Amino acid sequence: MPRFHCSLPLATGADISLPPTAARHVQVLRLQPGDEVTLFDGRGGEYTATVTRMGRSDVDVHVTAHTATEREAPVAVHLISGMPANERMDWLVEKATELGAASVQPLAAARSVIKLSGERADKRKERWQAIAVSACEQCGRNRLPVIDAPVSLAEWVKKQPAEALAPGAVRVVLSLREGNRPLRELASGATDVWILHGPEGGLTQEEEDAAIAAGFAPASLGNRVLRAETAAIASLSQLVFS
Repeated sequence: MPRFHCSLPLATGADISLPPTAARHVQVLRLQPGDEVTLFDGRGGEYTATVTRMGRSDVDVHVTAHTATEREAPVAVHLISGMPANERMDWLVEKATELGAASVQPLAAARSVIKLSGERADKRKERWQAIAVSACEQCGRNRLPVIDAPVSLAEWVKKQPAEALAPGAVRVVLSLREGNRPLRELASGATDVWILHGPEGGLTQEEEDAAIAAGFAPASLGNRVLRAETAAIASLSQLVFS
């Protein structure tokens, strides 16, 4: 059954007009009145709905049932990702969403090739959120990860969310420095894990020192040097499939 994100609040028995993006997907698939679709609004579970009208650019549906289906990871993993260049950040957001990341915070690190601010940053954030929505539609997630606007490490540390400081939360920085500990070991028993990693070339010594001074523990994924996007996905895989 075709599956779409609906940004409108859903409820069994409701008659609604689908948002433009979902309506366009229904039209591309050439669905007709009487056809069923699956909808999710990001608040939990998913809904079965029946197409009732196909307009030139709009689609109406009747919501028939709700299923309390959840496919979230057993631990909330939050990525603080030094932005890699080109399309690699798009790939990182897509795959992190499929693997169950709770949030992705793009980081404007010292060695980041991409430099975003103002309108460009807002547009890129919208793009990443749209990529996350498409990934949720494909993989079956019913809750959207939060994709934030790019910030510097100093900005994030200054305004870090309360969840990152709560009991049961763990903050780590991927590091090759001596004395680091395996990620799985550091994250054992945690309810929320915040993983900071650098872009191409990694974080600078000063950035790593600042992170550790702010309470991040140096963590290891092994003895090989991974690309930025690979490190993010490897970290998620270790925690959500352990």
